[in-house]
Amino acid sequence: MNKVWKFGDNIDTDIIIAARYLNTSDENILAKHIMEDADPNFSTKIDKGDIIVAGENFGCGSSREHAPIALKAAGIGAVIAKSYARIFYRNSFNTGLLILEIKETDEINAGDKLKIDVDNGVIINLTSGKEYKFSPIPPFMQELLNAGGLIEYAKAKMEQK
Repeated sequence: MNKVWKFGDNIDTDIIIAARYLNTSDENILAKHIMEDADPNFSTKIDKGDIIVAGENFGCGSSREHAPIALKAAGIGAVIAKSYARIFYRNSFNTGLLILEIKETDEINAGDKLKIDVDNGVIINLTSGKEYKFSPIPPFMQELLNAGGLIEYAKAKMEQK
């Protein structure tokens, strides 16, 4: 059961992690600055496993991997949006950040408690009692998530040889 933080449409990668922090790849530093331009204290308010719910075109803008890395490092358990920018979508799986698409994000409110059942493709809003179906995550993408991202997946495959 994780708390929802709500954002609107067209949340770009500069909102997720401002360009002024891209001079580092230190995940701990990036995590302290997520969503800072939308809410300067955001990183201090969230708890591990909290969920961002947004509208259309989440992660638009630049193709930097810093955005999903920062979200994951900050403890965001998942992002649920109506749609994603294509590069952000792929970068999220490559970095091990769970992202899900549903059209009903307007029905989910800030502060709601959600439970995500990845295996059965269901998001349960424990606050409202509503359930939302999402398309199953393709097997390879699920392997990336389970491994913690592409680099960890590749390391595991190399160790198997």
